[in-house]
Amino acid sequence: MGLVIGIDVGGSTTKIIGLNNGVVQSPMYITAADPITSLFGAFGKYVYDNSIALSDIEHVILTGVGASGVTTPIYGLPTSRAAEFDCDGLGAKFAVDIDPLMVVSMGTGTTLVQVKGDEICHVGGISMGGGTMQGLSRLLLNVRNIPNLEEMASHGDVSKVNLQIQDISKEVLEGLPMHATASLFGKAVNNPVTNEDIAKGIVFMVLETIGSAAVLSTLNSGIKDFCLIGNLTRMAECREVFSVMEDLYNVRFHIPEHSVFLTALGAALAYGKGKFQPL
Repeated sequence: MGLVIGIDVGGSTTKIIGLNNGVVQSPMYITAADPITSLFGAFGKYVYDNSIALSDIEHVILTGVGASGVTTPIYGLPTSRAAEFDCDGLGAKFAVDIDPLMVVSMGTGTTLVQVKGDEICHVGGISMGGGTMQGLSRLLLNVRNIPNLEEMASHGDVSKVNLQIQDISKEVLEGLPMHATASLFGKAVNNPVTNEDIAKGIVFMVLETIGSAAVLSTLNSGIKDFCLIGNLTRMAECREVFSVMEDLYNVRFHIPEHSVFLTALGAALAYGKGKFQPL
């Protein structure tokens, strides 16, 4: 098999990755004003930066919400579409090689995709994600993008805004560490807080809610492993939040290499699995 290029086309950000005989090549992403501009910008930069001739490309597989706007082959190359949930599952399983598995795709919102053997099933999701962070940070802090929110949060203290078990109980409660969150933003009712504390609280609120929803989605399923993918996995707070949740729920959260690009990688893998529809 020659070079297969997987492309995850979002509303304004496109992720692209190559797969050549099972070897991942040069993941990158491009942000532009609209999906089509982003797609062709990413594809052009990818082939140029990696000195790829169009004749070296066996197939291009598109996925993501922005892929629906593409109706003709990319530069005359064999081009197909793959279902985004299939791509989430294929990319995550390739990265962590664990079965069964729940894939937690953290983008503007969050989707949950269950992988058991060759079966990939979308089991739901929540309307909480990067879009929530952006909206709340603009409304509360006049901060308009996640990198700036993350920088502000790095100087905050989440214990100033979140009510923790140790704030309401003098005794250890079975199965609950004293630093576990009892109420998101519950302490801010009477406690003075800085903008940095609020920023930290916003980030923790979104990540903790995603983690709790993911764990609840696997009750009685036997699944104990979760693969986190998507843009939010780049946040430093992910390690902090999800390590606590691992201890709390006796589960494992994995953030593999190329976690931001695994839906695009899943698109490339869909070619070998026959899970695609030609344009």
